[in-house]
Amino acid sequence: MAEKHGNLSINSENIFPIIKKWLYSDHDIFARELVSNGCDAITKLKKLEVMGEYAFPEDYKPAVQVVVDSEAKTLKFIDNGIGMTADEVEEYITQIAFSGATEFLEKYKDKTTDDQMIGHFGLGFYSAFMVADEVHIDTLSFKEGATAVHWTCDGGTEYDMQDGDRTTVGTEITLFLNDESLEFCNEYRMREVIEKYCSFMPVNIYLSNANAEQEYETIDEADLRDDDVVVEHIHEDAKTEEKENDKGEKEVVEVSPARERVKINKRPVSLSDPNPLWMKHPNECSDEDYKEFYRKVFMDYKEPLFWIHLNMDYPFNLKGILYFPKINTEYDSIEGTIKLYNNQVFIADNIKEVIPEFLLLLKGVIDCPDLPLNVSRSALQNDGFVRKISDYITKKVADKLTGMCKTDRENYEKYWDDISPFIKFGCLKDEKFGEKMKDSMLYKNLEHKYLTLEDIIKEAKGEAEVEEAAKEEAAKNEESKAGNTEAEAKSEEAESTDADAEKEPEKTRIFYVTDEVQQSQYINMFKAQGQDAIILTHNIDSAFITYLEQKHQEVQFLRIDADVHDSLKDEVAEYCEDCAKRKSYITQGRSLWLHQKPVSDALYRFKYHNKRCYGLVFSEKLAEKYEKKLKEWKIGLILPIPLHWKRKRKRGYNQAEILARELGKRTGLAVCTDRLLRIRNTRPLKLFDRKERMEVLQGAFAVRSSSDFPENILLIDDIYTSGSTMEHAAGILKRAGVQNVYFLTVSIGQER
Repeated sequence: MAEKHGNLSINSENIFPIIKKWLYSDHDIFARELVSNGCDAITKLKKLEVMGEYAFPEDYKPAVQVVVDSEAKTLKFIDNGIGMTADEVEEYITQIAFSGATEFLEKYKDKTTDDQMIGHFGLGFYSAFMVADEVHIDTLSFKEGATAVHWTCDGGTEYDMQDGDRTTVGTEITLFLNDESLEFCNEYRMREVIEKYCSFMPVNIYLSNANAEQEYETIDEADLRDDDVVVEHIHEDAKTEEKENDKGEKEVVEVSPARERVKINKRPVSLSDPNPLWMKHPNECSDEDYKEFYRKVFMDYKEPLFWIHLNMDYPFNLKGILYFPKINTEYDSIEGTIKLYNNQVFIADNIKEVIPEFLLLLKGVIDCPDLPLNVSRSALQNDGFVRKISDYITKKVADKLTGMCKTDRENYEKYWDDISPFIKFGCLKDEKFGEKMKDSMLYKNLEHKYLTLEDIIKEAKGEAEVEEAAKEEAAKNEESKAGNTEAEAKSEEAESTDADAEKEPEKTRIFYVTDEVQQSQYINMFKAQGQDAIILTHNIDSAFITYLEQKHQEVQFLRIDADVHDSLKDEVAEYCEDCAKRKSYITQGRSLWLHQKPVSDALYRFKYHNKRCYGLVFSEKLAEKYEKKLKEWKIGLILPIPLHWKRKRKRGYNQAEILARELGKRTGLAVCTDRLLRIRNTRPLKLFDRKERMEVLQGAFAVRSSSDFPENILLIDDIYTSGSTMEHAAGILKRAGVQNVYFLTVSIGQER
């Protein structure tokens, strides 16, 4: 084939259907495009007037009129803007993707720098064909001696154009709606669409119904305006009443004076606010202005906590208001709304590229003319500039919060419980934000006093030092009572030194509360011992604790109801050597604590009161304490001590299974709940002595015949009392071919 060079060709017959049907994702967006085109036309005329190239008529009032006509099945968009000549219609309308706004700005770039044009791509007009079978344009240019133009198109690639009959400067676009879009010739539906997209466009927008009867209103004659259409002058006589005077005599008294009233055609009410609050300087806005705007825009009659007014001109133009709403629900159900605008034209809700993810929980508006929009103006182009805007918004929010913490601490504390989910979410999602906020994070203690993390760490270290001093004093007393020899003392000291060298540096422990009601007894216990904890009751707090521990390696957070605080328990008790000798089927075992308060109380609630959450705490401590030991034992499978099916059905769960599953998750070890079976129900073993227990358990356990066990098995149960249950289960497993049986329990109550 011979070498060839050519130009790409774009056929309007191919591209036009795509523009009409697929350019815009929202079917109703045509209203935004046509209204914004009208606003642009008015903006152009204003600029020409400022530059002395045009003079407004004395009664000129810029406006865009939207007229619905359900009988004719039409929708009109009428503006009194710059208008077009026949040549301009040919240029701007018949040439797809040729923007009149862009050309205008380029033409007058040396005379005006204020870019307030909305349109830039030259495609918005064609959104009309999404809903219309036919579109008419009637326009008259501002240019002296210009001829009116009438343009029609039936949705194809051909059009007709001739002289029109319009007599006033501006443009009227008529949409002959298709059968699928007749909803838009309904006044209430169009009001909804205009309020959605055009509520804050820089020009007054009026909606009317061509078939509606004329409405009237009556005003005082003194309030009559030049543009009011007077229907009738009304004289209202003075109103009088007969009253008794001070002398007891009746007399006629005037209660309201005579008034001159005027009946007029009802004045149209604009659907847009051309000067929204975010476009004003913060100094011009009162607290009531902010609250009223919030109620109006978000239909939320609960007052926001506070707000941040964004007002930036360099290096990019950005204005907006962000509201922190009062939160009454859990974190996972919070849904905010950030409305994004471009030159007061609504673009979309919650565009994640420009709004930091954690701020999507807030409510507010952001207007940035510099945003790199796609051709449909419904999404952003992938642009590094967008990231800069997002970073700026994040910085402004952080500055506001840290400033409030320093200068208005009283209100900051008052708002904290409501705003903390936003801030914590922001810290999790944005490292820079977290760094800025680290000294302004507050934590509520048991006395409901707000402290910083630094304050809490200092307090916890102080408690630890006191506790350690008490332990040292007790050790000295014990040593003195025992009368240890100097050699023994030196030996013990050397061993202690070696052990300390192997230990990791101790972390500062901070205890927290997740439910003040359910954990009330633990709170009281802490208070009685002069200890403190922080209250973290929100769903987001579990993730936030992990975040804090990563940021502060020297700190460890522990839940107050874990029942594992060293100051609240005796020393850890392990499976003793005598028991190991007596129980031939068990290789080794370990228990976290002696079975005494508060551990015994916690286990009772876990076992009989459906407090399954305790299982998470217990398994976490088992994994933490015996992780190395499990590796040493080379455990191949974890088996919970089973319950008989009748007892499990009655209780609803097997506490040993919960411990086994959670331990498996934390250690990565396999867990099986159906290989070791309880085939015979037995009475509670606490009713029997040791010898009787052995007899009661005969034939109580079995293994599934098809089971293939690894060499080393770990049995899990809540309490090790006499060891009878564990011994029988281990014996069954040994006979099934298991070489070593180990166990872990939460507590131990065996006799020494």
